[in-house]
Amino acid sequence: MSYPPLVVQILLLLIVVPAAMFDFRQRRVPNWLSLTGVLLGIGLNFFLGQPPTDLSNSLQGLGLAFVIYFPLYLIRAMGAGDVKLMAAVGAIVGLKNWLGILVLTAGFGGLAALVLVLNKGRLRSTFRNIWLILISVRHGQAPYENNPELDVRSEQAVRLPHAVSIAFGAMGFLMVTYLWAPR
Repeated sequence: MSYPPLVVQILLLLIVVPAAMFDFRQRRVPNWLSLTGVLLGIGLNFFLGQPPTDLSNSLQGLGLAFVIYFPLYLIRAMGAGDVKLMAAVGAIVGLKNWLGILVLTAGFGGLAALVLVLNKGRLRSTFRNIWLILISVRHGQAPYENNPELDVRSEQAVRLPHAVSIAFGAMGFLMVTYLWAPR
């Protein structure tokens, strides 16, 4: 984890904050926003050309984000917009920094999910669904095949705007690296 240059921080915020607003209001992240993040992230890192922000690091961040998030899309646990947004974040901040954002995003997302589940009184059914997910994956099945609540596309699913968690993860990452990362 390293402190990214100011221009990288600005680009990151210019992508994740509007994405969070779109996702919160419309439950979607526009393709043009994610594509802009990918192209500007790669271009900016190519232009800066020195670690931690260089072309190779940018492409590795994009690739790892895609490799981790795309299977979640395939099992309908996540929308395609979230996959593309995290790929853009990876392209902007690079591999190691993306991993830091991933951890913080997971933390914020988990906390938000817990609050939502408790608020809707669905704690027991959530634990049943977690068990069903584990059993389904163990048997090589997509969890949504056994329960429509586990399909992010279903009206029965309890959904969170994941781009909001991504934005909080990115902002948290910038705060943490500002306080503790070497410059």
